[in-house]
Amino acid sequence: MTEAGPVNMQANGGAIAKTKTVTDETFEAEVLRNGKPVIVEYWAEWCGPCRMVGPVLEAIAAEYAGQLDVVKLNVDENQVTAQRYGVMLVPTLNLFASGEVVKQVIGARSKSALLREFAEFIQPAAVS
Repeated sequence: MTEAGPVNMQANGGAIAKTKTVTDETFEAEVLRNGKPVIVEYWAEWCGPCRMVGPVLEAIAAEYAGQLDVVKLNVDENQVTAQRYGVMLVPTLNLFASGEVVKQVIGARSKSALLREFAEFIQPAAVS
């Protein structure tokens, strides 16, 4: 099995969270044809708020593993996809379901704020 992009791994409260990096070339396969909801973070290296939302998305990826995917797209390196979805500010988060954007959040938010924004589209994580 091969992956479309690198996997970002970070320890998070004892759990290993995974977010994938997607590109213009892998976006369709990893996001649009994905059977699960997908949160896409549009980000840039120079973006301070992007660095703040990164750990929040890692936590969501760990908590909702198997229920949704979280991917990151660098807008400076992948301008075609960023332009296609009208991304003018970073961080921008799009939630995709069945290949369509169903929710967009612009700017850094806390984990609880993002989960409230996306609650209509994702099931609560199972408590272990």
